[in-house]
Amino acid sequence: MKSRKITITILVDNQTHEGLHAEHGLAMWIEADGRRILFDTGQGAALASNAQALGVDLKDTDMLVLSHGHYDHTGGIPELLRQSGKVDVYCHSGVVQPRYAIREGRPKPIQMPTKAMAALDRLPSQRLHWIRQPTWLTEDIGITGFIPRGSNYEDTGGPFYLDPEGRYADPINDDLALWIRQDDELVVCVGCSHAGLVNTLNYIRDLNHGQRIRTVIGGFHLLDAGSERLERTISALTELEPETVIPCHCTGDNAVAMLRQTFGKAVLPGAAGMIFQF
Repeated sequence: MKSRKITITILVDNQTHEGLHAEHGLAMWIEADGRRILFDTGQGAALASNAQALGVDLKDTDMLVLSHGHYDHTGGIPELLRQSGKVDVYCHSGVVQPRYAIREGRPKPIQMPTKAMAALDRLPSQRLHWIRQPTWLTEDIGITGFIPRGSNYEDTGGPFYLDPEGRYADPINDDLALWIRQDDELVVCVGCSHAGLVNTLNYIRDLNHGQRIRTVIGGFHLLDAGSERLERTISALTELEPETVIPCHCTGDNAVAMLRQTFGKAVLPGAAGMIFQF
């Protein structure tokens, strides 16, 4: 396996470096294997300005990968497609379904915004790729499609439903992750890990003949996780022995603190403006 440089820039996150806009959302710019990939788009307000400030030209995007269909990962789709006329979009077909979060009896719509759905609908069919199974984007970059739910302690991470009455739980089957192979090791990008972080990493290792997870970056959605889930997640991560863990967006302060207590300097809490090279 040839060693190739990988650069990942966090464009949108809840936390940010000075001079950039913070928002509840996630977007990452990936340069690897001769491709420029936007992984999620945030809510939309911060994407273009942060990209410009960081020297990222969105019109150069080759591929857009959507980790799942929540508004805080898909709101920037219209702006991205406006700037880039040639981008191919990869996502699970479930990204466009209605969905809600219900807290204290009050439903909140959290689906992909209408303008983002309309922008996807205007794409030529050959540029919109509905992904259910593992798919290679290049020789060394893959996306999972649906992630099997193998652990008995992970869940979607919140009160998510397909209807405003809360009758039908949303399994968020559209949740997917991206990996990049480098020197027989893996760099993994996750959006919110609604399939479970451990499920996600184990599945990606299975798809890559047990190769080591060198780095995992993105949202781990552990902000509402109980102590048992946190402890078992960290125990599973310990067995995987990652070199770098970069929690972003929805991971939660308590989870980040526990990760830092366990992994020390290997944990680098993410923020918009951070650039990682491998």
